[in-house]
Amino acid sequence: MRIVIKVGTSTLAHKTGRLNIRRIEELCKVLSDLKNAGNEIVLVSSGAIGMGVGKLSLGSRPDDIPTKQAAAAVGQCELMYTYDKLFTEYNHNVAQILITAPDIESETRKINFHNTLERLIELDTLPIINENDTVSVEEIEIGDNDTLSAIVTASIGADLLILLSDIDGLYDKDPHKNPDAKLIDTVKAIDEHIISLGGGKGSALGTGGMATKIKAAQIATEAGCDMIIANGENPSLLYDIVAGEKIGTRFLKKVQ
Repeated sequence: MRIVIKVGTSTLAHKTGRLNIRRIEELCKVLSDLKNAGNEIVLVSSGAIGMGVGKLSLGSRPDDIPTKQAAAAVGQCELMYTYDKLFTEYNHNVAQILITAPDIESETRKINFHNTLERLIELDTLPIINENDTVSVEEIEIGDNDTLSAIVTASIGADLLILLSDIDGLYDKDPHKNPDAKLIDTVKAIDEHIISLGGGKGSALGTGGMATKIKAAQIATEAGCDMIIANGENPSLLYDIVAGEKIGTRFLKKVQ
C-alpha cells in the first residue's frame, strides 16, 4: 500500500511544546516496520512551531508572524534531527520537503513537487513533508497540515490517508461537551450534516481541528482515497489500520 500519514503537534509534543520522546520513538519504529513490510510511507509532520515554542521557552504559541517563523526555524531543526536519528536506527533514509501554497498552485512547481516525491519513493526514501512555516505568510500559506496531507495524497495517488490526532475520530456531537457523544466509525458521504460536525480549532499548539480534517477528507475521497482519523496516542494502532481493522473514523472514497 501507498500510505500518507499525517501527525499533528498534539501527537508529537507534550503540552509544554517539548518533544514527546516516547511517542515519537514508537511512531518511527512502527513506520519503519510498515515500510519493511513493503508499504510505501509518506509522512506529513506538524510540530515545528510547537517545538520551537518549547525550545525557546515562549510559554504559548505566538500570535505575530515573525515570532511564529522564528519558532518554526528553531523547531524544524529539532524535528528533522530527531526523525533522521530515529529512522536511521532502523536503516531508513529520510528526506525533508518544505513547501508553501505556490508550490502546489503553480502547475510547473506542482509537477516538480510530484516528480521529486515520486523519485524519493522510488529510491526507497521516507519523505517527511511540512509547510514551510519559516517563510509562509497569510498570502502564501496552505494553512494546516491536514489539508496539505490530502493534497499530497491526491498528488501521488495514495491508497490511504491516515490523520493521527488527539481525538479518536469524528463524533456525532462535541465529545468535550457531551459525555454521550458517539464515535462515527464510517462516513460514506460528506454532506452538510457531516461538515457541521467540524466545530472549531484543535489544540493550543496546533492549527488544525475537526473542520480541517473534514476538508482533508473531501479532497482525499474525491481523489479516490479512503481517509481515517485516529488517535495518535498509541502509534502501534497503525498496524491494525493497515490490517483493515475498524479504528477511528473511516471516510470512504468516492466511487469513480
